[in-house]
Amino acid sequence: MATRTRCVTFKIENWNFNQVIIAASQAAFKVEQAVGHDGSATTQQDVSNPALDRSKYADPSGEKMKALIWMGKNHVEVQEVPKPHVVEPRDVVLRVTGSTICGSDLHLLHGTILELQKGDILGHEFCGIVESVGPQVKNVKPGQRVVASFQIACGECGPCKKKQSSQCEKTNENSLAAAMYGTQTAGLFGYSHFTGGFAGGQAEYVRVPFGDVNLLKLPDSVPDEKGLYLSDVICTAWNAIVDTGVEKGDVVAIWGAGPIGQMAADFSLHNGAARVILIDNNWRLAYAKSKCLRVETLNYTALKRGEYAKGWAHYFELMLGMETDTSELVNEMLTSVKSYGRCGITGVYTGFTNHFNIGALMERGIRLIGNGQAPVHMYWEKLLGMVEKGEIDPLKMVTHRVSLDEMDTVYMKFDKKEDGMQKVFVQTKFSAPPAKGSPVLTTWKE
Repeated sequence: MATRTRCVTFKIENWNFNQVIIAASQAAFKVEQAVGHDGSATTQQDVSNPALDRSKYADPSGEKMKALIWMGKNHVEVQEVPKPHVVEPRDVVLRVTGSTICGSDLHLLHGTILELQKGDILGHEFCGIVESVGPQVKNVKPGQRVVASFQIACGECGPCKKKQSSQCEKTNENSLAAAMYGTQTAGLFGYSHFTGGFAGGQAEYVRVPFGDVNLLKLPDSVPDEKGLYLSDVICTAWNAIVDTGVEKGDVVAIWGAGPIGQMAADFSLHNGAARVILIDNNWRLAYAKSKCLRVETLNYTALKRGEYAKGWAHYFELMLGMETDTSELVNEMLTSVKSYGRCGITGVYTGFTNHFNIGALMERGIRLIGNGQAPVHMYWEKLLGMVEKGEIDPLKMVTHRVSLDEMDTVYMKFDKKEDGMQKVFVQTKFSAPPAKGSPVLTTWKE
């Protein structure tokens, strides 16, 4: 048969590691502080909350804002903290009009990401209105509606010139990241000091370093409820399909039916795939099917094989810190794909794994592709055009509109996959009224 198979995987599970892992994460930050950054970044590091140094990072007016704060394992709170202000010449401060929660934020909630610290402001997907700009910002001005890239790029280094924004060489100088990966990746908003220690956008205001590079203007025809998702999920799903090489006639299996899996299914069909099979174990399969009838679904718990995790070895190795990620889903991909097929990894894997089936990879000529953190800058202008034309409808994956005031509740419900929560739009006091087709506001507090 001429049809080829492409496999893309997204992490489905949410592991609750014990305190050994939490202690290791905290210890890693202490080691980083002792060793020191390598000096490669051209923007201020470890500004994860303006309260860290009010004289340097907080707005002189003394104005406060609400923000979602990490307080420890499985503990987040909405607190009042100082509003940020322009720190560096290319900074932009946004009034946040929309943010969301990502499946990768759950790794932060559980405390499994290295160098996360109590008091860090979370959130890497957001849009807003420009509040103020540094003196060297030329491309945006106060009053403009924009969406932010979840990664922070300088716009000038080698990768940035190729639009490989997720691999910027100048926005994250974490020495441990360089030692672990061979080099650092770009800084990320709201995603621990391992990725630069930048305050996130689950807040009423956010500081955007290199704002002239990391903000995309939104036209009036694209409401926040659609433009917001160009910050990550749409670009990530598109990158997974393009980078893995989905072509006309392919059969595609996607592990994980969350928002990215759902959009990746749409994009696979857009690129001409003959069949798309979504694999998961809950109501998300039915939800995705209701939005795209051409998608086939597979509940892996109904199979004799396929449960995650299948063995005690990984359970204890994870618990004891002998590995940070398991190889089971990747091994399933390798044994499911046709020979000379392609497998792309776009879920959040951050460290080391054991029991990897390297024999299947080599003997059957399989291409295993690390899709990386999606290079948002490479795609977001094209994808914005597709949203404008109606070729992409981000609202297909959005189930809830929620308030920033209740983000602590939202995190817990999202973690447990309660209330049919798939992808949310988080409104703030600056948000416009809901756009046509957007879910109505859901509240839980009396």
